[in-house]
Amino acid sequence: MLFRPAYLSPKTSLLLSFFCKSPNALFFHSKRFNHIWRNYTSVTINKCNANINHPKSPSFMARKATHFSTTSAEALPQRSPDSGTRKSRKIARRESPEMILRVNLDQCSSNGDLPKALSLYNEARANSVQLNVYHYNVLLYLCSQNSEGSEEDGGDLVRLDKGFEIFKQMGIDKVEPNEATFTNVSRLAAAKEDPSLAFDLVKQMKDHGIVPKLRSYGPALFGFCKKGMADEAYEVDSHMVDNGIIVEETELCALLRVSSEVKREGKVYEMMHRLRTTVRQVSEETAATMEDWFRSRRAAEVGAEKWDVAKVKKGVLEGGGGWHGQGWLGKGNWRVVRTRMDETGVCQSCGEKLVCIDIDPEETDNPASPWLNWPERETNFEVRTNFFVKFQAFSSKLRFVSLMLKMLVQEWLQRHGPFEAVVDGANLGLANQHKFSFAQLRQISPSKKLPLVVLHQSRVTGGPAQHPNNKKLLESWKKAGALYSTPQGSNDDWYWLYAAVSSKCLLVTNDEMRDHLFNLLGNSFFPRWKEKHQVRLKPSDYGLTLHMPPPYSLVIQESEQGCWHIPTATGDDLETPKQWVCATRTRPHELAPSQVR
Repeated sequence: MLFRPAYLSPKTSLLLSFFCKSPNALFFHSKRFNHIWRNYTSVTINKCNANINHPKSPSFMARKATHFSTTSAEALPQRSPDSGTRKSRKIARRESPEMILRVNLDQCSSNGDLPKALSLYNEARANSVQLNVYHYNVLLYLCSQNSEGSEEDGGDLVRLDKGFEIFKQMGIDKVEPNEATFTNVSRLAAAKEDPSLAFDLVKQMKDHGIVPKLRSYGPALFGFCKKGMADEAYEVDSHMVDNGIIVEETELCALLRVSSEVKREGKVYEMMHRLRTTVRQVSEETAATMEDWFRSRRAAEVGAEKWDVAKVKKGVLEGGGGWHGQGWLGKGNWRVVRTRMDETGVCQSCGEKLVCIDIDPEETDNPASPWLNWPERETNFEVRTNFFVKFQAFSSKLRFVSLMLKMLVQEWLQRHGPFEAVVDGANLGLANQHKFSFAQLRQISPSKKLPLVVLHQSRVTGGPAQHPNNKKLLESWKKAGALYSTPQGSNDDWYWLYAAVSSKCLLVTNDEMRDHLFNLLGNSFFPRWKEKHQVRLKPSDYGLTLHMPPPYSLVIQESEQGCWHIPTATGDDLETPKQWVCATRTRPHELAPSQVR
């Protein structure tokens, strides 16, 4: 197979460190690597050196100015004064009043010691120590934190007033604030029960060229919600959306609660669906808030007694299933219970069957793109940093590794696939008490074809693999083209994940895929893909019990009859079934399809 090296960005090489411990590790499969790499690096590095060595280039001039012969004894004394100067400057910075103050304030922050921090602040001002934005932010943070017993002795107001005084002094000293500054002062305003001031502070960030974060809005949003000021809370929510802030469950739960309290059923409906798209499985606090709404008198009063069935069905179809978005259907009290689903997705309380919501085809056309199309996504990285110049040889090699990884796995799958299931062999071995027994795995494939087993090379040649029975079994899988051994020094997680996603098949593993490797893939497509494709295993005296993906989606669902089913975070393993909130009208006979148009 002929590989054509292509240019990849330096940032790609940084991301590669997540899944490859050794730059050479991926190329044990290719005897042509040394020849290819030699030709590749001779072109890229020479090209880079040609630019660096240009007589007029800044890099060349700087290097020429500091160049000396290794055989010259006179060159060493010429560098020592500069080295001594740098060292003395470093010591001076470490022992400066500003750095000592910073260290002491950090200790106060760790201990929550506001009195000590204020004492250090007053002492620094008395000694004319120049405070910077970091010093001020630590002080403001401590002032914004409530301390035990402060409310009873009146210390709370003193603490907050001192915080605003420090913020005012920061302006007098002409110290430019940052996002943390405004967030801390917003917390001070919210603690004084002034969410309007907290929101005004967020709006002021724009004048300073600061982009707010989600935490910046918290004091204002939660302050308005606590006071029952729903319209003002909606304004904060709108401001967040306009600034591209992704609102999370805590904020949506607060908006849902205040909407329920002020009887804004339309907003309750909106927040329910935003939670459906953002959170999917809700926390206990959010579930309780939803239950409170369904049990309220207002929830029983609102809803259409008659509705357009065709319009509701169309909404379900256009939404991909599981919701229609046409508003509350039906009237009357709600029956709200905690329940579970059976293996087919039928609610054990109301008997309604949940649906499996499809993944958008646009997301599955090129499913491997989130982690294998880095080169196309990164542009002009070299222009913005000198990393490329300093580490050209190393980063070039890692960029080449990225290309080779993609080509090797794709080429292997094309020769031996397609597969209906991919097995994380190492995880399976642990689940089965370190004994490799794959006889049961054929049952997950409709065609009874062998699944692809991905194992690290060390597990194929050593340990339990040396047992005669296992050795014979592994050899038969090799001959059948159903075993892929990942090379030394590499992370096998990326291999079995790429093979499963690109093959659009099942993945057999108990790995919950929560570490930093999988966080790179984002929180939108990947959790939904995992929900529909992961097969889990449970060891028993009779072997392995396979737990197939549920035939329904673990997400808030709104039925065509107006019923709601809400999955909670309670129970999410093989031992404890997931707990759901089921909300249905208590008078379903009045809402029969024959009575609606």
